Amino acid sequence: MNLATLPWLPRPPENFRQLCATLPGLSEELGSALIHAAGYSLDNNQLHSLAKAYAKITANQHGPLGLTPIRLGILSNATVDLLVPAIIASGLRYGLAIETIVPPFGQVVQAVTDSNSDLWSGRPDVVLLMLDHRGLGLHDSASPDRAIATMAQLRQGIASHGAVPAIVQTVSRPPETLLGSFDFVSSGSVRGAVHDFNAHLRQMIPGSSDIIFDVAGLAETVGLAQWHDPVAWHMAKLPFSQKFVPLYADALARLLGAVRGKTRKCLVLDLDNTLWGGVIGDDGIDGIKLGQGDGLGEAHLAVQRHALALSKRGIILAVCSKNDDQIARQPFHDHPDMVLREEHIAVFQANWVDKATNIRAIAKMLNIGTDALVFLDDNPTERHIVRRELPEVAVPEVPDDPALFPLFLSMAGYFDAVTFSADDEKRTEFYKTQAQRLALQESTSDLEGYLESLDMTLHLAPFDKIGRPRITQLINKSNQFNLTTRRYTETEVAVIEDDPSTITLQARLIDCFGDNGMISVIICRKENGAWNIDTWLMSCRVLGRRIEQAMLQFLNQQLKGRGATELLGSFIPTKRNGLVKDHYPNLGFDLVSAGNDGTTHWRLDLTKHRPYNAPIRIAAEAGKFTSHN
Repeated sequence: MNLATLPWLPRPPENFRQLCATLPGLSEELGSALIHAAGYSLDNNQLHSLAKAYAKITANQHGPLGLTPIRLGILSNATVDLLVPAIIASGLRYGLAIETIVPPFGQVVQAVTDSNSDLWSGRPDVVLLMLDHRGLGLHDSASPDRAIATMAQLRQGIASHGAVPAIVQTVSRPPETLLGSFDFVSSGSVRGAVHDFNAHLRQMIPGSSDIIFDVAGLAETVGLAQWHDPVAWHMAKLPFSQKFVPLYADALARLLGAVRGKTRKCLVLDLDNTLWGGVIGDDGIDGIKLGQGDGLGEAHLAVQRHALALSKRGIILAVCSKNDDQIARQPFHDHPDMVLREEHIAVFQANWVDKATNIRAIAKMLNIGTDALVFLDDNPTERHIVRRELPEVAVPEVPDDPALFPLFLSMAGYFDAVTFSADDEKRTEFYKTQAQRLALQESTSDLEGYLESLDMTLHLAPFDKIGRPRITQLINKSNQFNLTTRRYTETEVAVIEDDPSTITLQARLIDCFGDNGMISVIICRKENGAWNIDTWLMSCRVLGRRIEQAMLQFLNQQLKGRGATELLGSFIPTKRNGLVKDHYPNLGFDLVSAGNDGTTHWRLDLTKHRPYNAPIRIAAEAGKFTSHN
């Protein structure tokens, strides 16, 4: 097993280079074609071929490709020229259009402190501090203090240039030791100083808007002696062995994807030979392999434990199996060694329908896009079919031995996070109750009666420090119910909180089934004397419940309290937000103008507007909504 080759991705076709050469000639679906091409386990040369094709396309393509743009500043003590094309090509794998800004070699501090440097002229969205033990002075120091001071200086310099987060790398220990095992406790070794520096980062990053990139963990996973290449460093100042460029670029690209809200939400699990060994329908509950004392049974137990750990950190679990439903559920009820139980599964689809159809049904029941799903199945035929029918679903390649399933899942990084909130911990319960609500809705033809029966209370508050991580997460993840899809970092959200010319709303919905968590966000700014909705987004799991009418009613009251007589709003179309193109007219707004690109601008006369009286109680602490916010 060679993790440097990204073995969880399918192998590229033999004619991959020719495939790349044909990409610039395509006239339609260029974005999808680029994402598809990047979805293979590409080596460094193939990544460069794809990056070259992408450069030709962007040079000639004037319209949008449907990719999410992000400008990345890279500050490093190493040579990164050979790394940049791999980062750009790997970004396509996650739907990102990465533009890199690389100041001259050896100019890290100058680039940060000089407001006229290439770094700040490039207007980065995020800055990568790609510094190793040599760049931080840890290679010739027995203390991490100088490195800590250098990092603090760089982070402060970046923060002083606006709401730009830094991606801070942990430092991989060099493989060479001074005292052997005693380096672990010695205060006079480079490895000890690196360990202390990383421990300081662990304390320093939480609570800030900066993002940690655990390169040390990546290097230790593949082996420090393999990761470090002293020959390449001394000859060309290359930061690590070139065979790991695809691995590093993929890890960085998916971290940037997480910054832009592209982390996946749901793990869909096959059952037979995935969660247990054998076929439950043939072998029976006593015949399947699961549990201690059997190597294969323990391997499948490890898969379940990994899935349960993901569930506890907010990943939704679903089941998709070709089986009789009653038989498929039996181990969850009756097998003593099952770690996963039915209460951990948000949606259970066991039948004889093809798996692609069942996966679509799972996404519908959870009210999320199929691009939020990861499908784990031991069967290569099933994996191939799902990839063909649902290319947007992540389907990792896995080896024959289930003992390696957890490693492949974690190395693929589908669920990488840059924030973690209390709502994330409760996500499985949110979506389980969502399925119950859907079942109730489908059992009644009386929509108003259904809404009344939900007994909904909408808790509204302005943005605050406690809600800020979840607010930022929603802003960067929401695509379907999102009128403008503007993205803001946590630092920018903090600035918005304190802006006296802005009204902010965070909404939490509670109903008879439980707490839905934070489900909607509004940012309304006063610009040139007029109030304009900059951002309005909502979780799709609460669609059709008249939440938007209730929020507009409350916003109307806030605006009238400030003497406003009109409210403006815009719809900026994307490939994903078509469901809200009629949002404003449905709420009584009048069309002001429409552009050729589909963008529309709307106006609401607050003096004449009569909000719909939604069957929702609004709970808001009046003291939190002041003239300042």
